[in-house]
Amino acid sequence: MDRSASVLELKGVGEKTAKLFGKLGIVTVGDLISHYPRDYEIYEEPVKIAQASSGKVCAVYGAVTGILSERRVRSLHILNVAFSDGSDVMHLTFFNMPFLKKVLKQGGYYLFRGNVQVRGNVKLMEQPKLFSVEDYRRQMNRLVPRYALTKGLTNQAVQKAVRQALSFCSFEEEFYPPEILEACGLMPEREAVEAVHFPESGEELLRARKRLVFDEFFAFLYLLRRNRQVSEGLENHWKMFETADTVRFLEQLPFPLTKAQARVWQEIRNDMGSPACMNRLIQGDVGSGKTILAVLALLMTAANGCQGALMAPTEVLAAQHYETVQEYVEKYGVCFRPVLLVGSMTAKEKREVYEKIASGEANLIIGTHALIQEKVQYKALALVVTDEQHRFGVRQREHLAEKGESPHILVMSATPIPRTLAIILYGDLHISVVDELPKGRLPVKNCVVNTSYRPTAYKFIAGQVAQGRQVYVICPQVEAGEMEDLENVTDYAEKLKSALPPSVQVAYLHGKMRPGDKNRIMEEFSAHSIDVLVSTTVIEVGINVPNATVMMVENAERFGLAQLHQLRGRVGRGEYQSYCIFVSAKEDKETMERLQILNKSNDGFFIASEDLKLRGPGELFGVRQSGEFAFRMGDIYTDAGVLQEASEALDRLLRRDPDLKREENLALGKHLEQAAADTVDFRSI
Repeated sequence: MDRSASVLELKGVGEKTAKLFGKLGIVTVGDLISHYPRDYEIYEEPVKIAQASSGKVCAVYGAVTGILSERRVRSLHILNVAFSDGSDVMHLTFFNMPFLKKVLKQGGYYLFRGNVQVRGNVKLMEQPKLFSVEDYRRQMNRLVPRYALTKGLTNQAVQKAVRQALSFCSFEEEFYPPEILEACGLMPEREAVEAVHFPESGEELLRARKRLVFDEFFAFLYLLRRNRQVSEGLENHWKMFETADTVRFLEQLPFPLTKAQARVWQEIRNDMGSPACMNRLIQGDVGSGKTILAVLALLMTAANGCQGALMAPTEVLAAQHYETVQEYVEKYGVCFRPVLLVGSMTAKEKREVYEKIASGEANLIIGTHALIQEKVQYKALALVVTDEQHRFGVRQREHLAEKGESPHILVMSATPIPRTLAIILYGDLHISVVDELPKGRLPVKNCVVNTSYRPTAYKFIAGQVAQGRQVYVICPQVEAGEMEDLENVTDYAEKLKSALPPSVQVAYLHGKMRPGDKNRIMEEFSAHSIDVLVSTTVIEVGINVPNATVMMVENAERFGLAQLHQLRGRVGRGEYQSYCIFVSAKEDKETMERLQILNKSNDGFFIASEDLKLRGPGELFGVRQSGEFAFRMGDIYTDAGVLQEASEALDRLLRRDPDLKREENLALGKHLEQAAADTVDFRSI
């Protein structure tokens, strides 16, 4: 069976199941086998309640001793059950499962598995899974894959479909030359894919994962090397000279540039006036003042009679950039004639904007990926700025650049990446680092706590809302059933509604929502119609709400430190004191020490380098990163060693055979060309 075959060709997959797979972006058999597990469960021997540690997923066997309480709070049904195994007592809490009152008989023996928490002197499990003893025994001591799911699709159904797909699916012949396979210790691709889905052991899983991560990094780096070859030879068709406009604008701003900003601005000016085209990355922490540098470069472009484009990852962020520029036009009389171009505009509105762009009436075009659509024709596109570049990836950046005659490229990223990795990952760009924050910013106050702190946190949140402030709460998954021991957005929003006063407006947001709904929620939060926004990490990028003062992250132990730091950057953007609460379901010494690094430092680059030191190759079970290039399998921190290895192997290969024309490299060249054509959309959440 070919990888391009529809999942409908698999036995047991009908129209209904295919539709559910479609919600996860799985249409073909190839999509299905590339839908790698998010995690693996190891069903260990059941333990006594007395030995069950807080923060650990355990199985316990015992008897139900009674129903403690049953209540309904708004639309949430809450059932509390007492459970004992003779050694100790545990409380079990179930949400929206009223039928369990009839299923669980007092005095009946049951086996439950879930995340253990301790509140006061009481051990408890929330939403544990009920097993028969036979079922549990069958699963014991195996690495059981757990997949990202959607409502109506079970983990078992995905496992069954994947097994079938693997047995029928054809794979390419080995494309790496033997020397790379040997030097890097890579197992064959087919074996790796099978072992990642159904590993026999932890060791086999690590080897399989290395092969698939290596493949991703190798193809990505090849594309970068190719882009660098092209960009390095590009002549500057748009030589810019500094005019009085940027000097006057800087004099009028209510704050001076920091030394770091001034240094980077000089680098940008030099690039735009040099014989070669600018290809520069501005890397800096959230709040370090990257946007003003982009505005200066765009203003220099407009003052030289050319057009500039600013591409943002979300419509809300694009609209915020547009409003900021409009303010500059009104306040300081700068020479921008801006237009906004986003997907949600009507056909008539878009047509009007297209005309202004084509005629040159608009000299600054701000928007989302709508900027690279075929209908957009620029008159004199000389500068392209992409905001939060890892959301676009190489392909989108390339596409926008093709709209002009080799325009200057300026990329902004708030992802704190250690320099050693940045040089590899941004191989086609010159790097500028804004490593200094503007004066007068209040540092965010942080705390790292366990789940027993939640009631206190909710009171604190209610207090902040009462003062007119707003709050973000981050959960690692969208809905129940994706990963049972992690908090999910939809249920958590209901829990919060029941815990907070009725006057508090709670809403939720996640990447699976329709773009229009996402934009509406973001706009409502921005306009303060929503007080508390429960979200996945989709919120990492997208809105600037200076009024938001609290960031609470559930299951903080499952995120990388660099990603937690980026989430923290959503608050502390205004005049009010801001707070970040990292809630860890694990309380072991190693986890808590790792999270305490965020307590000690607000420096993203220090945190990123610590993250690099602390995450070893065995730590595979974090929440999928939504920033940081969003590779399907690879993680630039956990897999930093593999990234380095892939980079060195590629350099060795290209030194000997730059065009991959030798006999032994033809299969690899063909594979890389195909991979370049199929480059993943790095805007995925």
